Amino acid sequence: MPRKPAVSLAAVAGRRHSTLELAQSIEKEGFSGIYCPSFGDGMGLCEALALVTHEIPFGTSIANIYTRHPTDYAQSAALIHELSHGRFRFGIGVSHAPTYHRLQLSVDTPLRDMRRFMADLRSGVGQAGELPPVVLATLRQKMVQLAGEIGQGAVWANAARSHMAQSLSHLPTEKRQDPTFFLGNMVPICISDDKAAAAAVNRRTLSSYVRLPNYQHYWMEAGFEEEMLAIRAAIANHEDSTIPDLMSERWLQQVTLYGSAAEVREGIEAWYETGINTLIVVPSSTRGGQMVAFEEMIAALR
Repeated sequence: MPRKPAVSLAAVAGRRHSTLELAQSIEKEGFSGIYCPSFGDGMGLCEALALVTHEIPFGTSIANIYTRHPTDYAQSAALIHELSHGRFRFGIGVSHAPTYHRLQLSVDTPLRDMRRFMADLRSGVGQAGELPPVVLATLRQKMVQLAGEIGQGAVWANAARSHMAQSLSHLPTEKRQDPTFFLGNMVPICISDDKAAAAAVNRRTLSSYVRLPNYQHYWMEAGFEEEMLAIRAAIANHEDSTIPDLMSERWLQQVTLYGSAAEVREGIEAWYETGINTLIVVPSSTRGGQMVAFEEMIAALR
């Protein structure tokens, strides 16, 4: 039977008890992990997962390094690490410029901030106990190299499958070959026999990401310069309604999975063949919200 991926799971207000029940079902179904975004308090959800699950690995993907003091993060991470008997992975990242503006954050360069955060995290744990493995959110070469230098893993989001081998080449060989070194990527998926409808859902999922300069730079580097330049021009000309049409099928097939259950299963295997060891799928549905998407995914991957 093909290996099952990990899944991205958020605690949505009003459905947090059912989210924990869903996490237990995900564990029983044999999925390879649960990773929680910052939306809905990923750290809080991970603490709950430590208590309601028993074997499945889980973690944050990702926690924003600017929204809490490193010492505070260190205390929480050590607590979850101990409660989970070592199943927790602390995924951290620098987030995006719109978040900085919304929260009125003062930031330096991502590399300097990440290096400083890691030093403060380790010095701030004190008597709280042992820290879990720390996984750095990455996109391009310098942050990948930093993950190999100071972290215990690297995680991408919305990476291009065709570019992953090149991205992984920036890590030391011993890290790429170490099964305990976390190599992950978060991939939007939508399972439907109506492939055009599923593609439209994934385009909506990524509509905010294609507006971010850091992602535009990454996708240009990955071979999608034509699409990104066209999207930049549309944004500059206030032609946002044209952006979905500029998100080409060629690009969409490399950064998301969509279509029939068989097509998505084949895509999952293709992702593992790139060299990553943790594929984190982010389910959406043409028929409903998060719970419907998870029902469809669980049924398709049995």
